[in-house]
Amino acid sequence: MSLPHSDALVVFGVTGDLAYKKIFPALQSMLRRGRLDVPVIGVAKSGWDLEKLRARARESLEKHGDGADGATFTRLAGLLRYIDGDYGDPATFAALREVLGSAERPLYYLAIPPSLFPTVIEHLSGPGWPRDARVVVEKPFGRSLDSARALNETLRRGFDENSTFRIDHYLGKEAVLNVLFFRFANTFLEPIWNRNHVDSVQITLAESFGVQGRGKFYEEAGVIRDVIQNHLLQVIAFLAMEPPILGYRESIRDEQVKVLRSIRPLLATDFVRGQFRGYRDEPGVAKDSTVETFAALKLWIDSWRWEGVPFLVRAGKCLPVTAAEVLVRLKQPPFKRIVQGATNHLRLRLGPDVLIALGARVKTPGEQFGTEATELSLLRQPGGDELGPYERLLGDAMEGDSILFAREDAVERAWEIVDPILAEDTSINFYEPGTWGPPEAERLGADVGGWHDPDGPQSVS
Repeated sequence: MSLPHSDALVVFGVTGDLAYKKIFPALQSMLRRGRLDVPVIGVAKSGWDLEKLRARARESLEKHGDGADGATFTRLAGLLRYIDGDYGDPATFAALREVLGSAERPLYYLAIPPSLFPTVIEHLSGPGWPRDARVVVEKPFGRSLDSARALNETLRRGFDENSTFRIDHYLGKEAVLNVLFFRFANTFLEPIWNRNHVDSVQITLAESFGVQGRGKFYEEAGVIRDVIQNHLLQVIAFLAMEPPILGYRESIRDEQVKVLRSIRPLLATDFVRGQFRGYRDEPGVAKDSTVETFAALKLWIDSWRWEGVPFLVRAGKCLPVTAAEVLVRLKQPPFKRIVQGATNHLRLRLGPDVLIALGARVKTPGEQFGTEATELSLLRQPGGDELGPYERLLGDAMEGDSILFAREDAVERAWEIVDPILAEDTSINFYEPGTWGPPEAERLGADVGGWHDPDGPQSVS
């Protein structure tokens, strides 16, 4: 069923980094594809005017987009409006209400700190405001289970769940969506996608760089809050979910939540936290910081399909390469005298390039009666999405399509999974930059043939 399109876009925090790096490039791309033809109203307290906002948008496109397209940028500049004012001042919202005019279905994008949400939502949900409005909020959705619940309660004061869009750009990436489509669009996969044939599943999100001057932010986040609680648990849900019911809009999100609810509580022996040497020397970082820049987890999904199959997850900074990859290892065949070493696998490269490959074994050339490993490439694409994640998700929000957005119960369940390890007073294991994390993490993968280490970006012939 087609839903009414938003008739205005309001960006709170329009002068901030998120708008500068992500939102303006997405808006220009949306214009090119015919997905944007409504006023874009920026709100901030920066002492700016409309001309300065337009200059900021042009600079954003030059530095973080594909350049300010002459005709398209002229159209974008014509859609821009600007309101300068404090979020606690009723006059700011009176000016916004006037600029919205007859709009009945505005989309509010809260690109502001969560601490400001209550103030802004209280104004937007008062008398005289459009009742069919929608709201977009950025991750992090809280810093713990309690704060996530409080944030959701704040959102519910002004918007129902169908009008709330929690944006996680990872769910808008073409490669991540390919996981979902590859699983359910291929008949050959379903018979083996279970505990009878799968030995283990690994997910690695590696970054070769450090905190890049964002030490203060990282001190409040750490890798578990930054990418595991959201990005990587969502990838697990895509990998492990049951087939959705076609024609039922919430089916995909229902199945994701079922997976998250099936994840067994973590024990202290199920995770390792690490910190690269030199992190404490970063500006904004405490000299005795125990914040993790690396984490490895072993998860168990207590379901009929996945009982007994370990899901290994690791993420970290200052690792050897920048890459996101899934490796699904299949069980060994019975001819162990002939088949020695790694057996079949499915490898899903999620970034920076995109790859789907099947690992198989073939006969060793010559007289020797044995096998050797080879890999069949099913898909190989260079890095970069044809449709960027922010363009995709912002367009979906304006169309009222919430499938690729995190639902309230999924957010809270994800926090329930990681909250215990955030509360654990576990020691930090140090590792050298350029290595695959602390040696202590190796024990988590010892029973499944060890961790699979992704290599650098693959060339595309």
